[in-house]
Amino acid sequence: MSDWRIYRGAGLPHDGARRLPEPPPWRDFTLSGGSDAARRLGVQRQLVENLHPRPEEVEAVNAALYLRRPLLVTGNPGTGKSTLAHAVAHELGLGRVLRWPIVSRTGLQDGLYHYDAIGRLQDVQLDRAVEGEEAGHPPIGSYIRLGPLGTALLPAPGTDRADGGDASDGDGDGDGGARGPLPRVLLVDELDKSDIDLPNDLLNVLEEGEFAIPELERIADREPVTEVLTDDGGKATVTGGRVRCTTFPFIVLTSNGERDFPAALLRRCIQLELKPPTDEQLTAMVTAHLGEEALDEGQEYIQRFLQRDPGQVVATDQLLNALFLTQRASGAERVTRSRLAELLLRPLDRGPR
Repeated sequence: MSDWRIYRGAGLPHDGARRLPEPPPWRDFTLSGGSDAARRLGVQRQLVENLHPRPEEVEAVNAALYLRRPLLVTGNPGTGKSTLAHAVAHELGLGRVLRWPIVSRTGLQDGLYHYDAIGRLQDVQLDRAVEGEEAGHPPIGSYIRLGPLGTALLPAPGTDRADGGDASDGDGDGDGGARGPLPRVLLVDELDKSDIDLPNDLLNVLEEGEFAIPELERIADREPVTEVLTDDGGKATVTGGRVRCTTFPFIVLTSNGERDFPAALLRRCIQLELKPPTDEQLTAMVTAHLGEEALDEGQEYIQRFLQRDPGQVVATDQLLNALFLTQRASGAERVTRSRLAELLLRPLDRGPR
C-alpha cells in the first residue's frame, strides 16, 4: 500500500509538502484568474448539460427577474443557495457576481460605500510637505469606494444590450424586450447572521433603488459629477452625490433559517426554499466538479449520502470532499478510506465525538 499521507505525525522534519497534489477544483483559487464561477459551478461543467434545477427553483428565479425583486433563498447548509446566484450569472452572461458576506457586525453602510477620510487627510499632508501650501487637494472620488450593494445598483460594465427589437408588447411571449444595460448579480450571503436591524435597514434601498453619499452631496454644486471606485475594482460616475439605480440588480439573499425576518422584508422578496439535491442533481454536481470517473468510483459514498437518516444535515460539499480525498488516498487500505469518508460525512447537526 502506498502512503498517501503528507503529515505523518512522526515529529521529524521532511519535504513531504512538496508532494502535495493539486487542490480540489472548488478550492483552487487560480482558476480563470480567481473566478468564482469555475469554483462554484465546476470546472467540468461543460460536460454536464445543466444541474437540473427543480421547476419551482426556475420559476422563482424568473419571478425575481421579471419583478425586479430580491430572491430570498433558504435551506440547509450545502444545498446550493450561494451557487444559485453564480448559475444565473453564468447562464445569462451577467458578469462577475458581487458578494456581500454578512456577519454579526455588518451594517448597511458596509454594503453601500466607504469613505477613507483618514487616507485623504494623510495624502493632503504629504502633498503639502512636498509641494508646500500651493499643493492642491486630491480628488475626493479616489477615497470613496462603493460597497457590493452600492456597486450592484449600477449596470454591469460592458453588458449593454444590442440595439434592435421593439420593447415588449406585453403579450408575455418574450418577443422584443426592454433595451438598456443588463443588471448586476449580487449575493448577500447568510443574511440570518446579521445584526437584528440590518434586514429593516435594507428596505429603503431595495424599494427605492438609490442612496445618497453625503460627502459628495455637500460639494455637488462645485463638482456635480464625481468618479468613484467600485467594489469589483472598477470606476463609476456619481451625479449629484446620489447613486441611482437604472437597472435593478438580481439580488440573492441567502439564509440558513437561523432566524425569522420582518414581514416588511418578506413582502419585498420572492421566497424560495431549496431542498436537498435529488439523485439527478447530485449526479450532475459530482460530474461537473470531479468528472465521470469520480461518479463511478464513489458510488458507495454517494449512496451513503442519499440514504442518510431523515433529518440529518449533511452538505453536498462534504460529499465532494469525501469523494476527492478517497480518490487521492486510493493506495490506502479500504478501512482507512472508510474512516476518512466517515470523518468527512459527519452530520452537521451532530457535534464532534
